[in-house]
Amino acid sequence: MALLLVALLIVCGIWNKTIAIGQTCVDESRFKEQVVYFGQQGPSYILQCPLQTLQPQSLPKTLWTWQKDCQQLLNQEGKAFLEFSSISLEDQGNYTCMQQGNSTPSFTVRLVVKESQCAKAPDFKPNSDSTKFWRNVGSIVKLNCTALLFWDPSEEQCETILQWSKDGQPLTNHTIYLHNITSWSPDSGQLIVSSLLEFTLKEAEDFGLYSCTVRNISADFSVQNLNSPSHTAAVIAAIVLLLLLGIAAVVYSRCHLNIKLWYKNSYGDYELNDGKLYDAYISYVNNDYDRKFVNFILKPHLENKNGYKVHLNDNDILPNTEPSAELLMNISRSRRLIVLLSHAYLEQDWCTNNFRQGLLHLLELCQQPILVTLEGQIKRMSPEIKQQLSENQHRLTLLTWKHNSVTPSSAFWKELALAMPRRVIFHKESAGDPQTVLQDDKDPMLTLDPDYLDCRSDTDPAGDLGLRLPMHRALACKAPVLPAAHIEEAQPKAADIDVSDLGSRNYEARSDFYCLVTEDI
Repeated sequence: MALLLVALLIVCGIWNKTIAIGQTCVDESRFKEQVVYFGQQGPSYILQCPLQTLQPQSLPKTLWTWQKDCQQLLNQEGKAFLEFSSISLEDQGNYTCMQQGNSTPSFTVRLVVKESQCAKAPDFKPNSDSTKFWRNVGSIVKLNCTALLFWDPSEEQCETILQWSKDGQPLTNHTIYLHNITSWSPDSGQLIVSSLLEFTLKEAEDFGLYSCTVRNISADFSVQNLNSPSHTAAVIAAIVLLLLLGIAAVVYSRCHLNIKLWYKNSYGDYELNDGKLYDAYISYVNNDYDRKFVNFILKPHLENKNGYKVHLNDNDILPNTEPSAELLMNISRSRRLIVLLSHAYLEQDWCTNNFRQGLLHLLELCQQPILVTLEGQIKRMSPEIKQQLSENQHRLTLLTWKHNSVTPSSAFWKELALAMPRRVIFHKESAGDPQTVLQDDKDPMLTLDPDYLDCRSDTDPAGDLGLRLPMHRALACKAPVLPAAHIEEAQPKAADIDVSDLGSRNYEARSDFYCLVTEDI
């Protein structure tokens, strides 16, 4: 079978040469074959006409014409050579050169174009990915670089030598760096080259990036110091910290009102024992729109949703004259002042004449008042009012009611809850008066449903000489139940009530006081 294949190749070669010589423009005596490998040559290839070397130097310079496969090449007239910018399989053929004139000799060069095996990229075993080695100073390092090369022995320029370099600088000191190079051919057209680099790590400069290069392709080996500090953990920690900060910033930008409300309801200060009767005093104009907004939206939400005590007043909060006694009393009895700053409210005389003076007077009456504006009516405000609100925004809370503020989870209600006092939440009934239960005041006079509502006479009015019932005891029902009337001898009447005795351990006065109230009712 092998003999048949060799015979076939010989016959094909002879046949191709016969076809080339059989062309009319080919001179058998002036013919040669030239093999060119594409991919191996430089940026251009030049084909010289052999007749130029045969021509004596004493003859004058002549012009040349070129033919390819007996076809005239018009763009190459007058030159003694052909220049190819890049060789490809399409450039294969018979090139004939001759001098211009009659009966001039010609010479034909058969250009055979083949693919260069030596121009193919090597295949490193293992692949050319960076391999890391962690070693200590004083240890011996062995780097093995093995590459599979495609080659053709007939090619003159075929690179098969592996070159070592460190950080881009070639290794020339073979005393420090020992090389052991071996090669073998596993198959036709293939060559395996192996190079073993061995050296000792004597100092910190010996660590770095070592490269094994052949045919402009490299395999990298990274030799790192095992004892050197690694910044990988710090970099990962910094990246994770940045991600957490970014997530926290996004969450806070979207949920900052919820976070502030949670913190206030969990750790905020209670505004108790201040003598205030109401949590908020609402001032508005008594027209249809404002009255509906206050009575059907604002007041029900504050009282039913948040449990606040609200006081309403439809009078002018700042009339032209001095504030009335009723106005001052209502404001002093409330912890917050809420003003519905609608268009009708701003049409009052004190707003139209001197809004600045009225606003300053308002800030004197109440610190941090809450002004509620309506989105559709903000555009109708005068520039003076907008300027005064902007200048004093640090002294007041300005809220805007929008079209989507109806939902309880809207930003309007959250901002209003932040401006209101902290809510007092009781988790069981009969917890006591909010004014005293959070201040550890156990005075039974200020405790809801205590035992002193039991109006039975004290068995020992003179003092604690006998056993008494516990001072604090939960009743079975909320309303006090008086004992049934029974006939018995008249009890001796208690002594006159001494108010100074309210804080002593004898609670006879308190029992008699509440019994008197009950009997009058």
